[in-house]
Amino acid sequence: MDLDWVPAFLKDYEWIIVYLNNMVKPAAALAVVLLAVALSYWQKLSLEGEMIYSVFRSFLQLSVIGFVLQFIFNQESAGWIILAYLFMVFVAGYTAGQRAKHVPHGTYVAGVSILAGTGITMFLLVVLNVFPFTPRYMIPVAGMVVGNAMMVTGVTMKQLRDDIKMQLNLVETALALGATPRQATLQQVKRALVTSLSPVLDSCKTVGLISLPGAMTGMIMGGASPLEAIQLQIIVMNMVVGAATVSSIMCSYLCWPSFFTKAYQLQTHVFSS
Repeated sequence: MDLDWVPAFLKDYEWIIVYLNNMVKPAAALAVVLLAVALSYWQKLSLEGEMIYSVFRSFLQLSVIGFVLQFIFNQESAGWIILAYLFMVFVAGYTAGQRAKHVPHGTYVAGVSILAGTGITMFLLVVLNVFPFTPRYMIPVAGMVVGNAMMVTGVTMKQLRDDIKMQLNLVETALALGATPRQATLQQVKRALVTSLSPVLDSCKTVGLISLPGAMTGMIMGGASPLEAIQLQIIVMNMVVGAATVSSIMCSYLCWPSFFTKAYQLQTHVFSS
C-alpha cells in the first residue's frame, strides 16, 4: 500500500497536531470543573448541566477565536484589525443593549457610545506611538478596552432609566416648572455615571494590590520581565479609564432624549415596566 502521501498530509495539518498536544494541560484543568459539578450535585443546586455547557461553550469559543487570531496575525493587514475591532464593538453594543432592554434603541446607543469611546482612545495611543498598529498589539488591547466599555455603557443606561423611573414625580415637577429634559434629569445622569464608573476606578486603585490583571499575568507567565508587564498594564488601565469615561458620557447624552417627547414630556411607556 502506497503511503507516500502521509508525510505531506501531516505537514499540511501539523498545526492541528500541535494544538491537540498543547490541550493536555487545559484538559487536566477540567478536574476543578468536575469538582464544581460534584459540589453542585451534592448541594442540589441543579447547576451541573449549565456548568458543563458553559465550560464547553467557552472552550469552543476560545478555540475558534484562537484560530481566527492566528490567521489575522499572519496577514499583518490593517483591514483585518479594523474588521475584528468593529466585530467586537457590534457584539459589545448588542450585549450592553440587552442589559438595558427597556431603553429605546439601546443597542444603537450602546454601539455608538462604545465605538466613540474606544475609537478615540485607541486612535490617540496609535498617534502617540504608544502601540504599533499591528494585529498582535491592537486586537488584544481592543478586546480589553471594548469589554470594559461594554460593561460601563450597559450599567449607565440601565441605572439612568431606573433612577428616572423611581423619581418620576420629581422629574415631572421640574419639567412643569420650565426645566429642560437635561436639567430635569441632571442628578440622575450624574448618579448613573458615578455608579457605572466607580468599579473601573476602584479596579484602577487596587490593581496589583489585590489581584494581578490578566494582561500583566499573561506576560509574566509568558516569560516577560515583571517591569515590562507593569508598563503594559499601566497603559491598559489608562486606556480603560479613558474609554469607559468617554463611552459612559456619550451614552448618557444619546440615551436620555429617548425618555422624552418633543413636547418635553416623559415617555410613559418607557417606564411602565
